[in-house]
Amino acid sequence: MEPWDQRIARILVKPLVHTPVTPNQLTLFTLAVALSGAALLATGDPGDANWGAGLFVLARFLDHFDGELARQKDMKSRFGYYLDYVSGGFSYGALFLCLGIGFRNGHMGDWAIALGAVGAASALLSLFTNLGIDKADEDIDSESGEAVGYPGFAGFELEDGIYLIAPITWLGWLEPFFIAAASGAGIYFLWTCWTLFRLRRKTAANG
Repeated sequence: MEPWDQRIARILVKPLVHTPVTPNQLTLFTLAVALSGAALLATGDPGDANWGAGLFVLARFLDHFDGELARQKDMKSRFGYYLDYVSGGFSYGALFLCLGIGFRNGHMGDWAIALGAVGAASALLSLFTNLGIDKADEDIDSESGEAVGYPGFAGFELEDGIYLIAPITWLGWLEPFFIAAASGAGIYFLWTCWTLFRLRRKTAANG
């Protein structure tokens, strides 16, 4: 089932179809919004954190616009495909690292920065494993008609959980969310490694 946020993005992006705006410009704008949100989370100020979380959620929603615009304007490109992946990886990497910096003066101390670094590294490494999964999916599609997608249920994907960061921050529960999300990023990276290994083994068996 197609994710709900992608369906909404398909509708909202329509006004841009007949404008000079390109998908790659949207990708770079989305990255700028995400990095701005992450930077506000690094200050450790609760007010800044509220705005930062809101901006990051907005960026993750806008992340669906570039692909939809590319399809509707028939402007899909390999460069845009890689740019979108890099934008997502750096957005999440910045989020975890900045959260760690923001919590360094709290209960966790320097462990917050260490956990943020783990989350950031996991996000960046997942960028490459997800690219490998996409490539393996293409190979399997072409050979056997089967593909293995990303975790999802009832129109929601695993990454949609990031939308919760805004209400959680506003309720004052950002620190436990950070601990869970940064740890989850490491687990997700291990899942992508296992999935990539399984897909490549299936490709080799089919070949």
